[in-house]
Amino acid sequence: MHVRIDISSQTLGLFGEDGACVRRYRVSTASKGPGEEKGSYQTPRGRHVIRARIGNGAPLGAAFRGRRLTGEIWSPELAASTPGRDWILTRILWLSGTEPGRNRLGSVDSMQRYIYIHGTPDTEPMGVPRSIGCVRMRNRDVAELFDLVPAGTVVEIEE
Repeated sequence: MHVRIDISSQTLGLFGEDGACVRRYRVSTASKGPGEEKGSYQTPRGRHVIRARIGNGAPLGAAFRGRRLTGEIWSPELAASTPGRDWILTRILWLSGTEPGRNRLGSVDSMQRYIYIHGTPDTEPMGVPRSIGCVRMRNRDVAELFDLVPAGTVVEIEE
């Protein structure tokens, strides 16, 4: 299995060993477009691997801070009480770049930038770039993807 994220179409495809697409999801990448530099709030391109899988068994809408469950479940009321919060929900697939100088090491290291594939409130639109660098998914979709991909899965992010 491998994952391909297309920034221009705001889609994530999961492909089997035979190259056939077995799942396709709408996603939301960075509102500032593609880019690799630390502090750019852009989605990094190139070849990555899933370095860590976080949140196995957590309920849909479970909130994370610093990759740890907070005990909160997202709701409109909770969101209203913490305006401006960048919600990381349900599951985290933490990405690590594999291309030194492009998305690994130095000022372009995707893992040090905390680039994830993660859930987001269902009130957020998919298919529209709105994140601050990560790849956002619907909660049900990220939970399904999480169950299908082990650590080490290749993730290609392309324009």
